[in-house]
Amino acid sequence: MTTPVTIVGAGLGGLVLARVLHLHGIPATVYEAEPSAQARTQGGMLDIHEQDGQAALAAAGLSDAFRAIVHVGGEATRVRDSQGTLLLDEPDDGTGGRPEVLRGELRDMLLTSLPPGTVRWGKKLSEVAPLGDGEHRLRFTDGSSVISRLLVGADGAWSKVRPLLSAAVPEYVGTTFIETYLRDVDTRHVAAAEAVGGGGLFAPAPGKGIFAHREPGGVLHAYIALNRPLAWFDAIDFNDAASATAAIAAEFVGWAPALTALITHGEGAPVPRPLFMLPVDHRWTRVRGVTLLGDAAHLAPPAGEGANLAMLDGAELGAAIAAHPGDAEAAFAAYETKMFARSHAAAVDSCTTLALCLDERTPASLVEFLSGGAASRATA
Repeated sequence: MTTPVTIVGAGLGGLVLARVLHLHGIPATVYEAEPSAQARTQGGMLDIHEQDGQAALAAAGLSDAFRAIVHVGGEATRVRDSQGTLLLDEPDDGTGGRPEVLRGELRDMLLTSLPPGTVRWGKKLSEVAPLGDGEHRLRFTDGSSVISRLLVGADGAWSKVRPLLSAAVPEYVGTTFIETYLRDVDTRHVAAAEAVGGGGLFAPAPGKGIFAHREPGGVLHAYIALNRPLAWFDAIDFNDAASATAAIAAEFVGWAPALTALITHGEGAPVPRPLFMLPVDHRWTRVRGVTLLGDAAHLAPPAGEGANLAMLDGAELGAAIAAHPGDAEAAFAAYETKMFARSHAAAVDSCTTLALCLDERTPASLVEFLSGGAASRATA
């Protein structure tokens, strides 16, 4: 009899794993802390790369469903300086290989692909304890518990499963993104809409930046980046929308109004998103019956790789389990060997990309990087 797989976390990586296991006839249950699929918004646009995210969705048999939710035009990229001067304008001609989709729509697609009851909602993990011989007892805050023989921690940056394998904890990288939304932008925020264009906008300066993306339905989703210690943000009352907005806007005095509108015209209170990461070489010694994927395994600064790597982790782990029937340890070891090498390289690249956006030479350094990337894609 096939041993069921217990997955903690219904993010993209955990759901791809459950889907690939389902295709191979291997039972899996996903335990998710959120009370329902609609409990909160799922973030903004994701560019899904050919070599990892798209490969994972192909392994999950979902390529056609993925193409149906692509945001046409979303790959366009602009870079402006603080005065709004256009430094780079790369249109979406359909050849970039990184189509954009809404994270929430991608997650819904994956959820729909699973048998009913695969995801158990409202199961926030409070404790996980080894029982010996690869078994673990999971206790949830609702008082229930389950025993797992094959456990996968897909539970993100602050994973409750990770301590079974590693003593590493995420550390603050020195940068916080402040999230804002503008809606009905083509009518109410025309200048900001024109500044961003049809895809993504980078407006960086040393130590700070305004980054945004157009989403379907006339939405601009922005992240305002600031290199500041956590204590600086702790001193801001983000429950008071007006005072929080004023505090962030004060850091961008003199910038073009079309850019600062992404701060001052946001709907609702701005939301701080401090950036954390695990060590770039994070890995662990094999522990029987348990492994990790996605941010639980290799949290790094956002650079377009996190969701893609998580999905590839899920697809490759599912394939490894299917390829080693009755020998989960061989499956986990094979998966981890590839994942460790891949995630180390991606973490180094992510740190480099974040630095390019906020270093002393930006925006010139970012334009050089993106222009080189565009040239490489054109000749590939």
